[in-house]
Amino acid sequence: MTVGKSGALLCANAVSYAYDSIPVISNVTVTAESGDCIGLLGPNGSGKTTLLHLLSGLISPSSGNVKLDGIELNKIGRSAVARRLALVPQETVLVFDYSVSEVVLMGRYAHLDTFANETQEDLDIVKQCLRLTGTLGLADRPFSALSGGEKQRVVIASALAQLMPSSTNPSPVNDPVLLLDEPTTSLDLRYQLLIADVLRTVSQQQTVTLVLSTHDPSFAAELCDQLILLREGTVIASGPTKSVLTIEHLRELYGIDTEITTHQKTGRLLVVPIKEA
Repeated sequence: MTVGKSGALLCANAVSYAYDSIPVISNVTVTAESGDCIGLLGPNGSGKTTLLHLLSGLISPSSGNVKLDGIELNKIGRSAVARRLALVPQETVLVFDYSVSEVVLMGRYAHLDTFANETQEDLDIVKQCLRLTGTLGLADRPFSALSGGEKQRVVIASALAQLMPSSTNPSPVNDPVLLLDEPTTSLDLRYQLLIADVLRTVSQQQTVTLVLSTHDPSFAAELCDQLILLREGTVIASGPTKSVLTIEHLRELYGIDTEITTHQKTGRLLVVPIKEA
């Protein structure tokens, strides 16, 4: 099944993948055009992370293909892909105790030649990305000393730094794609709100295409204009958020009955779990 529009920027065409002969993703198609925000919604173990890894080129599908601007990822150099696609994992663990600014600067490596040093332009981009994510005040702090929500915003800043074109190595088409794997997992309500605000800002101000996974229907409804519902590696529904996010689909997806309401002040959809179906 397909979600997205014609003229796809990033497209996974009927992709399948298996771990040790156990199917994890089965015949899934995802298309994203520039500026889209697509949510992969499903329970734990539904294949969301694997699908993001396929979209990023970290792993190759056992069947089907993934294309960026109509070209298969495995036919594009890794540095060229890294300047267009960035993946924010659920958790980031560093071997050494880097500062926040050093972590964000790592995002510029895709733009540097071997043994080349960062330029003033790279440092300016780091500062811009820290400012975008509200983490400029943390620049000199050790990454390990941050809270979970602060770390997540810093890693998003690093991914944005990776996607920013440079004057010496500009992207042929400035259509960056940010992939996020459960960006609000284990975060409290305040940081969930901050992460949502950051993603909304970068989507609107930087024209970044977003594809994110989550198991939280309300978070998906708040940010995403389109949804893909994944269960056991297959798509059970896809399309515009308001048409896909239904009581019937959520019952099939999670095995529970829910109530879906519209918040009076914000106009956002809210999903309230009621009982096991």
